[in-house]
Amino acid sequence: MLSYHLQGALNDLRDLIKITESDVEDIKVARHDPQFERLKLKEEKLKSFESKKAMIDYEIASLMKSNPNTELLKLLDEEQHRYLDELKEELSKLKEANRRYARMVLAVSSLYNSFLESVVPTEMQGYNKVVSKDSAILQVRV
Repeated sequence: MLSYHLQGALNDLRDLIKITESDVEDIKVARHDPQFERLKLKEEKLKSFESKKAMIDYEIASLMKSNPNTELLKLLDEEQHRYLDELKEELSKLKEANRRYARMVLAVSSLYNSFLESVVPTEMQGYNKVVSKDSAILQVRV
């Protein structure tokens, strides 16, 4: 059963990596709608992965409880060790893909915020941003 959950978790991780890489490619060319459309799928895959990870934790805990005098390394077979190594590699790939995507999102967000600030100047009043009274672009002349 542990091998089954490990395989499922690996598949979910690989799908999450593909989705994130698609998001990176789309943000490079300013295609934002596909990113928003994939958001629900990404959330579902993430929940699925978390569920499978919980089952993996449960299976490993059960193995250790039923064999308290045996090391974990000896409780798992070669295939399970391989799956765990792949899981570690895929998690690292996902982390890097998310890091690239986050950098791009931050850059785009900063760009849009600077455009908005130049169109609609704001100033701070305490902790709140309010529209500046001298925003010439918004004056209405009759």
